[in-house]
Amino acid sequence: MTIGARVFKTGLSVAIALWIGSLMGLKLPLIAAIASVVMIQPSIYRSWVQVLQQLQSNVLGAAAAIAAVWLVGSSPLSIGIVSVLMILLCIRLKTEETIGLTVVTVVVLMEAHGLGWPLVMDRLAALLTGIVTAFVVNITVAPPRHRGRFFAQMKKSQTQLSLLLRTSVSNELRESVFNQELSSLKGQLRQLEDAYDLYAEERVVRKASRADRARLLVIYKGMLNALERGVTLIEAVDVHYFPAASDEKWRQEVDRQIEALCGYHEQLMWKWDGLLKPGAAASAPPPESSGLLAGIAASPVTVAADKSRLLVVASAIYAYEERLRRLDKLIEHLRERRDGAPEDPERLLGL
Repeated sequence: MTIGARVFKTGLSVAIALWIGSLMGLKLPLIAAIASVVMIQPSIYRSWVQVLQQLQSNVLGAAAAIAAVWLVGSSPLSIGIVSVLMILLCIRLKTEETIGLTVVTVVVLMEAHGLGWPLVMDRLAALLTGIVTAFVVNITVAPPRHRGRFFAQMKKSQTQLSLLLRTSVSNELRESVFNQELSSLKGQLRQLEDAYDLYAEERVVRKASRADRARLLVIYKGMLNALERGVTLIEAVDVHYFPAASDEKWRQEVDRQIEALCGYHEQLMWKWDGLLKPGAAASAPPPESSGLLAGIAASPVTVAADKSRLLVVASAIYAYEERLRRLDKLIEHLRERRDGAPEDPERLLGL
């Protein structure tokens, strides 16, 4: 089991929050540690948004707690009612992520009121200490690098996709193994979508860097779309290919086309990684899969349900091919901007 950066930063922010709370002489520095745990986010942008939302919600929570104490006192029932009202207010303001810490603010302030206002201010200072500590730790200690993680995961997922595509038609893997690998690939796809969203959220200061980064995001989105179409093709083959009756010639053509598309996808990843020479094989995509549709029309299959199944498979192959060709054009467009230089495109973009 490995300790990720976010886990490490959570522990570090807790330790620093407790230490700072002790230096400040806070009565209950544990509250600062609790606040720091809530504040650690997977990206710098989300950390900043979380700080703004937490400050807004906690100021409202503190105001509501103080007002409630003056109006109805600090009985367990009144604390529970104010907590419910603050949850509804956070939902209304669309700041659901702040509910936990806001309720903590309400509880600790209302519960401390009977012990005097100095203790109330002490606990409020502890909450703010935890929020600020977690934000500083998140942006200074091992800042998230979502681009590198996204592309590494993309290459791994593409390798697994090729394996499943090549064995889906030949039906070589045991069904339990195939289903397990497909489920794993779908999980990786969800992780890739999250990693892409985190990278897309990051803010770039320089205008030139923003333009370069926007081009990179378009290509990464093309890679993600191609992977999604590949997964759809695997599912189409698994559900419709084998139950449908078809002639052997058409099946061989499907096998050849899928093999060609797998190789095409691999070479596109190599091209983007700067491993291929200019004008290498990836610039010559496989034949168009539109011939598969003509093959269905000319096949001796007469059952409408079987033809419908074959059309689903052919359509999935065409959609996968179309995304690969689009990705190839995007990569070539960037290579043209680099005047055909063979170095790593991301390094030349300054990203």
